[in-house]
Amino acid sequence: MYAPLRAARPALILLVAALAAAGCTVGPDYRTAPEVAGNAVAAGTFPHAPTLAEARQPDVADWWRALGDPLLANLIETALRDSPDIRASRARVRQARAGLAGNRANLMPKVNASAAMLRTREPDLASFGGDGGGGGGGGGRGPLSLYIAGFDASWELDLFGGTRRAIEAASAEADAADAELADAHVQLAAEVAQAYVTLREQQASLAHLRASETLEADMLDLTRQRRARGVASELEVERLLTQLENTRARIAPVEAGLIESFDQLALLTGRSPGTLDTALGPSRDLPVLPETVAVGDPATLLKARPDIRVAERRLASRTAQIGERKADWFPKVSLLGSLGFSAMDPGHLVRKENGTWLTLPRLQWNILDFGRVAASVDNAEAGRDEAEASYESVVLKALRDADVALSRYGHQRDNVVVLRRVEASAERASTLQQQRYRAGTASMLEWLDVERTRVVAQQDRISGDANLLKDYVSLQKALGLGWRT
Repeated sequence: MYAPLRAARPALILLVAALAAAGCTVGPDYRTAPEVAGNAVAAGTFPHAPTLAEARQPDVADWWRALGDPLLANLIETALRDSPDIRASRARVRQARAGLAGNRANLMPKVNASAAMLRTREPDLASFGGDGGGGGGGGGRGPLSLYIAGFDASWELDLFGGTRRAIEAASAEADAADAELADAHVQLAAEVAQAYVTLREQQASLAHLRASETLEADMLDLTRQRRARGVASELEVERLLTQLENTRARIAPVEAGLIESFDQLALLTGRSPGTLDTALGPSRDLPVLPETVAVGDPATLLKARPDIRVAERRLASRTAQIGERKADWFPKVSLLGSLGFSAMDPGHLVRKENGTWLTLPRLQWNILDFGRVAASVDNAEAGRDEAEASYESVVLKALRDADVALSRYGHQRDNVVVLRRVEASAERASTLQQQRYRAGTASMLEWLDVERTRVVAQQDRISGDANLLKDYVSLQKALGLGWRT
């Protein structure tokens, strides 16, 4: 047997014994998250879901396409592609995956290679003992060259699973980063849709305010003419003037809100202020809601919402970290080795007689740490308990959000039905009054007053439609929809 192998036999025996014991992994094994709100999940439905809600499982992505507005869909797609917040979330995913790869590499040996060349010259020792009289000029030996090459290897055996627990924690953190990116998709898609609906509502509101301004100005002119003929009072003139000025005062804030909405949508899509003014400037009708909405059930919600997955993966990570800390209580075994060659001639560098080698099994055990490891284990266990409580809180809030969003959506849909009836009644009243005016049985002032009521009813209906759309968007957000892998 070669001498290196004979000398390394104890190390090989130690390695075999270590690998036999490597199945030991300290710390609690994570199975699954604890059950939260089991009664709500078992019920199979949300307690306050409206009748228009369907129990079928909704599509996770692209809910905005059901609204039938290509411009809105394009804005959301652009935001999901170009938003700096999304790019930052993607970068955090890469960081987490890189951390996982680094922890996995810790299971493998570390090997280093080195090479060097040394040139030196020895002094002429005889010159130090001479009498200074004579001697000939010996210049010493040299220059001399020495070539050196070697390999060093080290391997810390994961006897008690500390490294494996670190990999488990890093893997859960990488999954959590993926879920956080999905949650960023959900939040951003909803925010863009809310801003877009607000913009269209502001444009419609501005159009109706200006229509009201025109009607009220005409009513004021007619009332002033009647006042000049002595058939109207000064009080009527002042009342209409006040009403007109109030309407004009409401226009400026809406115009300012439009600019804010333009810039908000530009920001959300990763654009500079003013970039979208031209594209979004022309008024358009509000998106059209689908007849029914798929909401699934509470169990589907718990699987769909990315923030719940984030909390569950963080719980898994904190659980694994307990084992990572507990492994510090136990010995650590490392195998160290080196192989080197040195020669005066590079051609003779790798000859057997020019080689040196070293093997070193190493045992390290921190037997007296004055409670440091115990403190780190307590810290990890507290972190696990915190993550478990946070998971429970996230689940309960998710169920609350979905139930409240469903209730709001259902009640607002009923409210819109009422507002449509009011608008239809105001339309009929305006038509009838116009007919009476043309027949000479009503004054223009009476007709304009009824027409202004119709405009207000129409504006209220549009605001109701906009609020219903916003509630629909909030429902998609509460259900955790709009993310992509």
